[in-house]
Order: sequence, then C-alpha cells, then structure tokens
Amino acid sequence: MPFDAWIALSVVIAVFPLMAFTRLGPDMVLLGALILLLTLGVIDSGEALAGFSNSGLFTVAFLYVLVASIRDTGGIDLIIRFVLGRPRTQAGARVRLLLPVAALSGFLNNTPVVATYIPAVLSWSRRLQIPSHRLLMPLSFASILGGTITLFGTSTNLVVHGLLVERYPTLAMGVFDIALVGVPVAVVGLAYLLFIGHRLLPQRRDAAQAFENPREYTIEMEVDPGGPLVDKTVEEAGLRHLQELFLVEIERDGNIVSVVGPGERLKAGDRLVFAGTSAAAVELQQIRGLVPSHHDGSSLEKDFKERRLVEAVVSDQCQFVGQRIRDGHFRTLYGAAVLAVCRGGERVAGNLGQVRLQPSDVLLLEARPPFIERHRQSRDFLLISQLNGAARPVHEKAWLAWSILLCVVGLATFGVMSMMNAAMLGALLVLITGCCTVGAAKRGLDTQVLLTIAASFGLGAALESSGAAGTLAGMALELAGGSPWLLLFGTYVLVALLTELVTNNAAAVIVFPVVMASAESLGVSPIPYVVAVMFAASASFLTPIGYQTNLMVYGPGGYRFGDYLRVGGLLNLLVAATALTLIPLFWAF
Repeated sequence: MPFDAWIALSVVIAVFPLMAFTRLGPDMVLLGALILLLTLGVIDSGEALAGFSNSGLFTVAFLYVLVASIRDTGGIDLIIRFVLGRPRTQAGARVRLLLPVAALSGFLNNTPVVATYIPAVLSWSRRLQIPSHRLLMPLSFASILGGTITLFGTSTNLVVHGLLVERYPTLAMGVFDIALVGVPVAVVGLAYLLFIGHRLLPQRRDAAQAFENPREYTIEMEVDPGGPLVDKTVEEAGLRHLQELFLVEIERDGNIVSVVGPGERLKAGDRLVFAGTSAAAVELQQIRGLVPSHHDGSSLEKDFKERRLVEAVVSDQCQFVGQRIRDGHFRTLYGAAVLAVCRGGERVAGNLGQVRLQPSDVLLLEARPPFIERHRQSRDFLLISQLNGAARPVHEKAWLAWSILLCVVGLATFGVMSMMNAAMLGALLVLITGCCTVGAAKRGLDTQVLLTIAASFGLGAALESSGAAGTLAGMALELAGGSPWLLLFGTYVLVALLTELVTNNAAAVIVFPVVMASAESLGVSPIPYVVAVMFAASASFLTPIGYQTNLMVYGPGGYRFGDYLRVGGLLNLLVAATALTLIPLFWAF
C-alpha cells in the first residue's frame, strides 16, 4: 500500500477505540481525525469538506426541523393518548405500545419518539401495574426496527443513500424501496419482542420505585421560633456547607422556596428539607435552633407551583460525568438540586455530594418550573421528564405538522421532487405556519450527529483516495473467496459489530467505500451491499451504548448491561437472518 494509505488506515483504526472507550464525543474524535488527515496531506480541503455539502446530510438536518414541529405541537402526545388506552392484559399492552412506535419510527427520528414515550409509559405502567422494565427495552428495540422500514426512518439510511446517489446517480432508491426487506424484518422482530423477548428479562427495580419514598433520601427539620436561627441567612446559620447534607428547599406559610441560595433568610417555623443520608441527621440535631419536623408526610409529596420534581437521565456527553456532584457545582449550573441518584435500578446510598456521576444515571431533581423547557434539549441529559406529570397538552396545530410531514413523504415517494428538496420545503412550511419556532428548530438540530456524519465522509474519502479502500477490498474478496454471498454476509457482520461500539452513522459511512470497491472488483451490483449496510447499521441491540434510545431506557428501566445481550442477542440473529435471506431475492447481484 502507498504511504498515504497506511496513514489513512491507521487513523481510521485509531478512531474506533477512541469513540468506543473514551468520553470524547464521536463528532470531536472524527473531526480531529479529519484535521489530522488534512494536515498530513492525505486528503485535500475539497475531500475534507465534501461531507458538509452532501444531500443526505442536509436531508437529515431538515427532517430534524420537521420532527421538532411534531414534538412541539404535541403531535406525538396525540398518538400516545390515542393508542395506549387501558388494555386488559400485558400482551395487549405490548401490542398497543410496540406497533405504533415502530410505525412512527418509520417516518420520525427515533430519539424524540422514545423520549416522548418514556414518561407516558412509566405513568401508564404504574396505572396498569405492569413492571416498566418489561416495556422500556422493547420500546427502544421497536423504534429501531421501525426505522428500517423507510429511507426516512433513520439518519443512517438517508446518509448511505446520499453516498449511493453521489457515486451512482442512476441507482437512486425510492422512500419505500427498502420496505421490501424492512417490513419483514420489523414483523419478525416485533413478533419476537411480543412473544419471547419480554420473557428473557429478569425482574428489575426501576428508577421510579427507587425514588418512591422521599423519607429514604431526605431529612426534614424546622426552625425553632424561639431559637437563634430566626432572621439569619442560610450561610450565617451554617447550613450552606454541611458535610453529608445540603439544603434543598424551604416550605414557608404554604409556599415553597426551591433551590435555596446562601442569602435566603430563615423565618420562624420554616420547614427545611435536606437531601442526604439519615445517619447525617445527627449533624442537624447538633445545630441550635433546628428541631425535627412534626408534620405528617413529606414536603416533597405535596404539589407546589413554585417547584417541579423531575427525573433526568445523564448523557454520556454530560460535562459532570466522572465528577462528584458537590465538586461539579451542579446546582449552580442548572438551578436544580439533586435529591437522589439511581443506578442499575438501585438508589445510590451514602454521601450524595461524593457520588460520581456515570452515563445513564437517573437523577431525581428539584427545580423551578422553567427548568424542564430550558434543559430539555441539553446535551448533558438524554431525557428530562416531570415526575408523575401529566402528558403535555395537545396543540391545535398538531394536525398541520403531521399533514406537512405526510406531504413531504408523498412528494419524495412519487418523485415530484428529491428527498432533500421535499424535506427543505417541509421545514420552511412548519416555520411559516408557526408549527415550529426558529429557536425550537435550532434546538432540534442534533449538531453532534450532523458533525459526525460530515466528518465520517472525510474519513471515507481518505480511505478511497489513498488506495486503502481498494487494498481492504482485495483482502475482503480473498476472505470471501470471490463469492458475492460471503461478501454480503461479511459486510453485514462487520457493520453490525462496529455499530455496537461506535455511532451507526460513522460505522456505515467509513465502511461504505471499502464495500463499494469490493462490489466493483467482483463486477456485481452495489445495491445489495448498500441495503445490507443500512440494515446492519441499525441492528444495534447488544449494548446500551450502541444506540441513543438504548441508553435512554437503560437508567429508567433499571437494566443491567447483560440484559441487552440476553434479549438483543437473539433479536440480532433473527434480524440478520431475515435481512440476509431477503436482500438478494429483491436486489440480485
């Protein structure tokens, strides 16, 4: 291989463990690799920036705006209210949950669908007395299966199709072409989840159960009316820097002071709520002027308009991962107090301030009402939902947002205009009609995914232009013995394994030029291999880290890492067998 090819191959190989085993975001890793390849002269500026002008990338971006309009108008909530209802059996509950989710995910990005469903499912499962862990993992897997039905289903499908059209303009596919394989794959996968998968899940305790008794993680005291603390600030009273406790809220005259600041003055009879261990109550009892609360019930069980109790799932991109809650100044940055942390279905015991946050930890927070909307799109949290909160009201423009999305699908399906043009028109219409504000559209853009896709194009170009892709293709053909069937199988397995470790977009885009070079060397049609890449990149069922929705349900469901392998292992095999059997039948070599 030429020297440039060795450099390109070395950089690409280094990228995968960096994305899989470090806290660096995939976008930062890939952009760093792209800059290195550009600096070393392996690719020129045109190749480095080619991904930023790809039609697939822009189609994904405009679809994010459309999805934001449906979410913000309550369009997904409308579906949830209509389909969940009150089933009489657990089997009926699974049908009402999984089939609509799979159908929705064929046209909407999986992440907002699952994010909107999780709070509704948690509330629904409590009402029906169905363990939520029996529903949340199947919810994530159903959304992944649904994404394989159409080109709009996942960003990976759109991006891989964009690469195909760029390389072979005459081989463009229709929106529903992959449904020939996608529908059977979804049917097989959903049947497995409905009748077998849920039985493989062991009993788990979810986050809601861990948080259900406030007296386990809070201590309540009162300010003695005749004591020395009356009219002193929190700082002056010595309540600001307690060793194993921190003051969360003050209940005063039927109102609440949430996220208490150091300058707040204490009044006679104030009811103070501290978060921490019960053993630390001794520290409070030694403070003159504080007496144990004589009220029945916890203050946290009452409804106050000035505060919200919310659950937040920590993202792997959260800036506080690995830091102790106290050292990270969590309350200062977010304006919310951590009441408890749940990990693996169990509340983390001990000194709360010393807990080091990990990805998928579920935090019980006390915050002011604006917190939810302000941080709903934060990259630090996978999910934020109000505890025991009602579903958001359905906006009167939900029907309009859905109508615009269906028009976009129709225009692209019948070839009236390209998918990018249709998505662009749809994004413009939702902004003009007020279904989505400009601010909401900006927040809805997942810049990490977009940058990951764009940078992946540069790495793929480096493999191709340096000759590394051709060399790897030759090795792949030797391993496959010149058989197009074995090459198809190898392509699927390679992409499916990579997508469990890194993002599905990066796995698909980087492998794409190698696979195309292999198909060209064999002199066979590239279409079967393109479709295999799409399905393999979506087949992320083995780990919680391979797909965003898997990580979103990991904490709230109280799952363990092995639960995904137990349930997802057989599902992966079923999906692979179905896809690899059908792909050559519909797209001949």
